Amino acid sequence: MKKVVSLLSVVVLLLCLSACGNKKTENDEFDLWKNAMYVSDAELGEGDTTLTMQVKAEDHQVTFTIHTDKATVGEAMMEHGLLEGEEQAAGLYLKKVNGITADWDVDQTYWAFYIGDAYAMTGVESTDIEEGVTYRLERSK
Repeated sequence: MKKVVSLLSVVVLLLCLSACGNKKTENDEFDLWKNAMYVSDAELGEGDTTLTMQVKAEDHQVTFTIHTDKATVGEAMMEHGLLEGEEQAAGLYLKKVNGITADWDVDQTYWAFYIGDAYAMTGVESTDIEEGVTYRLERSK
């Protein structure tokens, strides 16, 4: 009888530990940001045009003010190493923004691109910078 009770106790303990391992914690957001290049707002570059780009992942956001002579949002961000992706027939498929990964094949996340508050109908590589407009890249599911 003692062996059965001990075995049941071990099984219950293992089930409790595995359930705790899947629970999201307050630190998960910051685990996502541990590889970020910037965790607070930053002003970068020199140039005649100013790009304002918000990067949001989970509940944290940073704003980049980029001064550039580049024409497109993508070029200005790549100039500072803020974007990584793969060229595809439809355009640049973003994999990393500010060092933060979004990969549909791994966890069904992607980088959504907004111009102002509207979902963009163009990619970052083909969107001309318009002064006074705030752009946003948001890690989404």
